Amino acid sequence: MSELLTLGASHKTAPVEVREKLALPEPRAAEFLRDLRGNADVQEAVAISTCNRTELYLVVGDPVEAEGRVLSMLASQAGIRPTELASVIYSYRNCDAARHLYRVTAGLESMIVGEAEVQGQIKRAYDAALAQETVGPLTNHLFKAALKAGKRVRTETGIAERQLSLPGVAVALAKEQLGALTDRSVVIVGTGETSELTARALAHSGGKPVFVASRRRARAVSLARRYGGTSVSFDELPLALETADIVVAATASPHLLLEARELTEVMRSRDGRPILLIDLAVPRDIDSGCAEIEGVSLYDIDDLEAVVARNRKVRQAEARRAEGIIEQEIQQFAAWLGSLEVLPTVSALRARAEEIVEQVLRENSNKWESASPRDRERVDALARAIANRLLHDPTLRMKELRDDRVHARMALVRELFGLEVDEVATPAGESADEEPEPLAEIRQLRRR
Repeated sequence: MSELLTLGASHKTAPVEVREKLALPEPRAAEFLRDLRGNADVQEAVAISTCNRTELYLVVGDPVEAEGRVLSMLASQAGIRPTELASVIYSYRNCDAARHLYRVTAGLESMIVGEAEVQGQIKRAYDAALAQETVGPLTNHLFKAALKAGKRVRTETGIAERQLSLPGVAVALAKEQLGALTDRSVVIVGTGETSELTARALAHSGGKPVFVASRRRARAVSLARRYGGTSVSFDELPLALETADIVVAATASPHLLLEARELTEVMRSRDGRPILLIDLAVPRDIDSGCAEIEGVSLYDIDDLEAVVARNRKVRQAEARRAEGIIEQEIQQFAAWLGSLEVLPTVSALRARAEEIVEQVLRENSNKWESASPRDRERVDALARAIANRLLHDPTLRMKELRDDRVHARMALVRELFGLEVDEVATPAGESADEEPEPLAEIRQLRRR
């Protein structure tokens, strides 16, 4: 029987320098999946690769053997030793593998819980595998179900509604204070990582950034080009403040960069227009006395971190609700996965019983020479009735199994009775004559 196998590394298990080596951008992912299909007994394969994770979702015959081969190939393409890779890789099978994908798609495994980008990343990975013809019935069903589960989580919970990063909270605060940020002038003092993340978030909301740098002018010019803004020198800061709607300060300066006396002069030239100051620096860039100036709203990093802490508590509560949705959805997947194994296992078990009946009758045929043909028929019928009666209750119970342990239970039955199951049964409600969904989708892609 085929099994679902997941192998991966993420921000939880591997440092960025290892994740960079493991990354599978789309052209490399396509080639790697083809190599897996040809060399590692992989029947179906989908690769997910983002800045925070690289994961392979595989359908294999022998998961133990396949895991060893895939890890060796993954280490080879990454240019690292298999022993180094083994310490950062996690491995899941069947329903545990599906549960992990559901959690990833819902944002529960993200660095920032509930982040929205991951759903699109999963969809693109699935579409790429469809185009490469490396999906099959199991991975097709798995990824559609995972995307459905992720959509339910985002629709039925507020897991993605509250910002958990300082730049995100800063933008949310600006929207709360000023409304739409389209074409708002945003002066960003500093050119470090925090400044860039804030600029990115503001630019996505329509703000027009103006970068101010005292020393790294070239960096300010580069950021301005990247985010559609402009750059000015530190000496031009007072002039930039006269037209700014929002000021974000995030430098590493040991001294105040904006004092109350200076801002008072700026506010006189603004004709009463209010200004929002957000100080993300430690030590602070903006004099706390600025908050006393009429028309000025000042928030420092403690204010924003308090919001982040409150938001985190809300998201944790929403994450618990999301966990419940994931478990509901995984039970449906478990029932579907079990249906792939129960019917062929039941069929193989009954075929095995039939073989035993035939064998016992054949071995004892010379012990009742005087029996009439009618007596032989009765013995034959009795033997088959005993076998059927013995298998009746186990058969009913196997067909009624619906939890996420169906696969393990069917594997135990096959091991106990020495059953060979070569074919996967068609799940209930699907016609064996119908073309599998992924093949139909691939044909549509080709026609396009």
